[in-house]
Amino acid sequence: MNLRYKSVLLLVSCAVALNVARPAAAAEPQWVEIQSPHFSVVTDAGEKRGREVAMRFEQMRAVFGTLLSKVNVNIPVPLQIVAFRNTKEFRQVAPLWNGKPVELDGLFQGGEDRSFIMLDMSTESPWSVVFHEYAHQLMSGVLTARVDPWFEEGFAEYFSSIEVDGKEARVGKFPDSTYHILQQQGLVKVADLFRVQQNSSTYNESGDHRTTFYAESSLVMHYLYDKTLVPKLSDYFAWKIERGAPVEEALVKSFGMNSTQFDKALREYLNEGRYRYYALPTPTSIVSKDYLAKPLSATDSSAVMADIHLHSRDYREKAIAEFQAILKTEPNNPAACRGLGYAYLQKQDFTQAGDYFKRAAQADSKDPRVHYYSAMLMSRQSGLKGNSNLPEMTKELQTAIALDPNFADPYMLLSFAQMQAGDATAALASIQKAVALSPRNDNYQFNLAQMYLSNRKTDEAVAILLTLQKSGSPEIASRAGISLGQALEYRDAIKASGANPPQDDHELRTRGATPVETPISGAATTIVVNKSPVRFLKGVIKAVECSSPTSATLMVVAGTKSWEMQVADRKHVPLIGTDEFSCSWNRQKVALNYRPTGNLAGSVVSIEIQ
Repeated sequence: MNLRYKSVLLLVSCAVALNVARPAAAAEPQWVEIQSPHFSVVTDAGEKRGREVAMRFEQMRAVFGTLLSKVNVNIPVPLQIVAFRNTKEFRQVAPLWNGKPVELDGLFQGGEDRSFIMLDMSTESPWSVVFHEYAHQLMSGVLTARVDPWFEEGFAEYFSSIEVDGKEARVGKFPDSTYHILQQQGLVKVADLFRVQQNSSTYNESGDHRTTFYAESSLVMHYLYDKTLVPKLSDYFAWKIERGAPVEEALVKSFGMNSTQFDKALREYLNEGRYRYYALPTPTSIVSKDYLAKPLSATDSSAVMADIHLHSRDYREKAIAEFQAILKTEPNNPAACRGLGYAYLQKQDFTQAGDYFKRAAQADSKDPRVHYYSAMLMSRQSGLKGNSNLPEMTKELQTAIALDPNFADPYMLLSFAQMQAGDATAALASIQKAVALSPRNDNYQFNLAQMYLSNRKTDEAVAILLTLQKSGSPEIASRAGISLGQALEYRDAIKASGANPPQDDHELRTRGATPVETPISGAATTIVVNKSPVRFLKGVIKAVECSSPTSATLMVVAGTKSWEMQVADRKHVPLIGTDEFSCSWNRQKVALNYRPTGNLAGSVVSIEIQ
């Protein structure tokens, strides 16, 4: 078994569940907050319903954690659950389409500093939508390996249909709606399904193709469970993603079936119309009567609504007015001060942001977000005024971490402060903690690669950057390709010089570190690095010339042009999609990162065989 993908097996071996909500109780105007060990639920549907919601989420988390045994169940961004008593109340936060609220039963709203789950408790079942998105949050905090969108959405769909009651959780029920979608629209080829990436139109554009993608991804997950093929997933992703094998080859290597055979098996499975589900005992240690309940004032409940609006692109400006109205009634309301401070920080109005953060901290010194925002403000100010605020910024971040040790962003920002202070070792430890809490955050991974370079750990940096070249974010993929070229040259220069390089000048920038050229010199040797930008070329290899024992020349046709691409060391050039360089490649599709050296000529940085 490939150990890198062990977490995939742990994840897909688990089942987590929540009960279907009962119809909402009678209207009750008082807002109340329920604090369970791991969740905060704010609701105007009554204390009883609030306890029920908190208990269901605790049950889900507990089952998930039990089945993952030693894996820490963590969500890297703080989560607020809001349960509305009726549809009218829920529409206040629903996203807008053509100026009108979209009809939904539940809503997940993600954010960098806080996420929200919102439920309409008057509907029959508000859970499926939010459970799907909550599954993504759990995967982000648990999975360390990169997986494909069909697995992400397939598992989330599998997760969203789970039911739980006081005795057992029922995992793997196949919704009738999904079955009917696939019967009516038919199956796409498995090879095409497995090739869909985050930047594919199928994944991002609404319509029949996207609906079928979600439904068939769910079907594949049910098929793998029912046919006990889940253990094969580890090998599949190791071949497909880690080694860069084509889908067809990865299927054969892992499942022992080619795509045509897999298509036939999946079609037969669908036509059978028979699906298994699994029963697991519900954790008995979760008792809702032990949760802390406290009524919320009108200003506090209004602040929750304004905070939701602040994190929604449809209501952002409305949120500022709402916070200001709250402060007219209660000038030192901590949530309103914090919210306005964050709003002004986003607008780059540092003076007003600082004033509101100071007021928020005086009103509630135990709010981790206030300390994190204050540090973020200092970070942005220091870009203009130098790094004189580093000690205070570090103190604020350490306080935020102490108050919420599972909040990933403060660790990332702390690593920036430590790097600026010249403590590269501490900076590396902090960024590694951020990545451990949110292992699939591509920005974190990119920053970690830059930090490895700052600590002269070039092999670790190259390994991360090679993976990030396949990121679903075009921006990250592009920056990773450029940084990869620089990292490889840095590594080669270190080896060629035979001398220890000085502390380098890499600058870590939170949420978007940009690679900085590193001067490389030894005591007696100065190495000049080619600083021309790394570019990308996709084409077909027509011939390979290997006249030298170590170097090679690739003749690549791209469109109507023929390129001559030099490989300085074919034994050590980074390869994707193949295990070794071949001097006999012919009519082979290829993607190259390279540096231009002349007209239709370049020096190869990395080779991806497709």
